Amino acid sequence: MSTVAVVVIVIVVLVVLAVAGYFARAQARRRGLRQRFGPEYDRAVKDHRSTREAEQELLARQKRHDRLEIRPLAPEVRDRHLAEWRQVQERFVDAPETAVTEADRLIHQVMSERGYPTDGGYEQQVADLSVEHAATIDRYRQAHDISARAETEQASTEDLRQAMVHYRALFTELLDIGDEAGAADRAAEPDAAGTRASTGTPATEASAETAPEAADARSETAEQDVEAERAETAPPARSGARTKTGARAKAAAERAETETKARAGTTAGRRTARRDSDDEGA
Repeated sequence: MSTVAVVVIVIVVLVVLAVAGYFARAQARRRGLRQRFGPEYDRAVKDHRSTREAEQELLARQKRHDRLEIRPLAPEVRDRHLAEWRQVQERFVDAPETAVTEADRLIHQVMSERGYPTDGGYEQQVADLSVEHAATIDRYRQAHDISARAETEQASTEDLRQAMVHYRALFTELLDIGDEAGAADRAAEPDAAGTRASTGTPATEASAETAPEAADARSETAEQDVEAERAETAPPARSGARTKTGARAKAAAERAETETKARAGTTAGRRTARRDSDDEGA
């Protein structure tokens, strides 16, 4: 084999390895972006002309986020914001539009204290938040859209309630509160009628759902009680009936025996009378 052929083969092998390495890195990058952004990855692909453009945009978000100084909140600051959020939820009962506006304002305040820029506009805020909060960023979008419709009085009370629920999802993540505090907030969030749920609401709802079954169970139990009472009272009644029947049978037997004896006595008397008559004739 000539030297030229060897050089050509080596070049071809290197090109193949380079191409394979490029595709391997592209696949690894794609998997990493899918894992980090979740549904936001599919949304970006849909909003761009190609998957490559979408991935470049997501990589730019990630690089920008890495330059930000995101910091956790101090415990006392977190508790203060949590108390403010609960006040906003309570205010929803009387003024749902105002409560939604205050919820949006509180989200921005917490973002700023965490280190997220809030002066770059809504789209930039979404892009920054999507890196660490990709699972809830779409809910933030929905809450923001409802809040915008509420300003023109085009949102119903149920829409506003949904906005509060979506805001709370992101708010909980930004505060990094535990499940117990999150459960307390969910128990206190407004329902569809605009009223605030209490700690007894889940049990009340469960009771309402199981009320027909409970009523059937009580009805069945009542029927069983009636049958039991009948069963308890029935034996004495049947015993009394048997006693009366036995007494009647005994009386009938005694009458039959008396009649039999009477007939026997009459027959014996007739026989005796015939014998006496025969003796007299003799």
